[in-house]
Amino acid sequence: MKEKKKITLNIQSEVGKLEAVLIHYPGPEVENMTPKYAERALYSDILNLSIAQREYAQLQGVLQKTSTVVEVAQLLEKVLENHEMKLSLLRKVCAAEQAEDYLDFLLEMTPQQTAKVLIEGLPLQIKSLTDFLKDEYYALKPLYNFYFTRDPAGVIGNNALVCKMANAVRVRESLIMNAIFESDLFFEGNQINMYDVSQNNPTVKIEGGDILVLRDDILLAGSGVRTSPEAIDLLIQQLCKNDPAKKHIIVQQLPDSPESFIHLDMVFTMLDTNTAMVYRPLILGNTPYRTVHIQIDNGKVTKISSVANIPTALRKLGMEIEPIICGGKSDDWDQEREQWHSGANFLALAPGKVISYARNIHTLEELNKNGYEIVSAWDIINDKYDINAESKCVITLEGSELPRGGGGPRCMTMPLKRG
Repeated sequence: MKEKKKITLNIQSEVGKLEAVLIHYPGPEVENMTPKYAERALYSDILNLSIAQREYAQLQGVLQKTSTVVEVAQLLEKVLENHEMKLSLLRKVCAAEQAEDYLDFLLEMTPQQTAKVLIEGLPLQIKSLTDFLKDEYYALKPLYNFYFTRDPAGVIGNNALVCKMANAVRVRESLIMNAIFESDLFFEGNQINMYDVSQNNPTVKIEGGDILVLRDDILLAGSGVRTSPEAIDLLIQQLCKNDPAKKHIIVQQLPDSPESFIHLDMVFTMLDTNTAMVYRPLILGNTPYRTVHIQIDNGKVTKISSVANIPTALRKLGMEIEPIICGGKSDDWDQEREQWHSGANFLALAPGKVISYARNIHTLEELNKNGYEIVSAWDIINDKYDINAESKCVITLEGSELPRGGGGPRCMTMPLKRG
């Protein structure tokens, strides 16, 4: 059997043609919770898995028409076929989740069984009074949020960034991503592991939804409940190692609430080389949340200054960005409602070709006014629309269940390579 060629990691923009992407199809882990534990799982409600899977299948189908799609679970199984890699990952997982007593039990499983347990959860084995009295069903909790592959890792240039998650319930996601990238089985590129470089400093936390690559020399970063200033400083240090090129980091402070503001890509995403979807009250409004421009030269920070907003900062760097308003221009109520349901969270397949939820009708109307044809995911999947046509388009996914998990198409995808 011919060995598959490794994918060369390369992300230099948010909108270059998507050539390879990492996803996780949601499975039983999404339903392995009760309302009692939904908040701990970072959900505001429990999802209907069968509907969520039908909706996700549309995203998967569109991606398979346009790029190489890689499944996390399949890569994890391959990693677990190597005993040393399996032992290393399981030791880290068991140590992080105080489940050392289960290590030998996990090591006896097949790679397929182990991958399943690491994603879907491992029920607690009642062997003592302590276990019996625990208000807990799982020894290893399900990865409820794993279909949001954007958060535990990301690619910046040719660097795989393993993120240091803000919530303990998601740490295993990063450990799995680290094992995949560290294995050297699938990808060509460098690795930055924020757990290692931070030496587990508790003030350092960073998630991929807060990191946007706009150009090879421009990075946007959100600073809020999921990504700390300390983490951004540390990331800058890592990106500047042995790299004398000039760089610009634009940081947008984010509110602690509502929870729909958890990441920068919930209020700002790129649609085309010169167009962005924005949540106007935060990105363009008069708010107490600062936008900061960090200039770097020869591997060192040379200047840090406040700027009016992200588009203003980008204009000074030669990127004229026209904002399109999430929820439409006319009604603050519509803007707030549609931002809540990931109305500003877009994934670009190529410049001017993006994916969104169909439910955000006012956002779609605003896009249509700006020259975007509205196309259903099924039209792409069934070859009723030519995705390679020159016209701009927004591909719509049915979204009643998936948005309730707290994210949109960008959240559910981790681009590995763009043209």
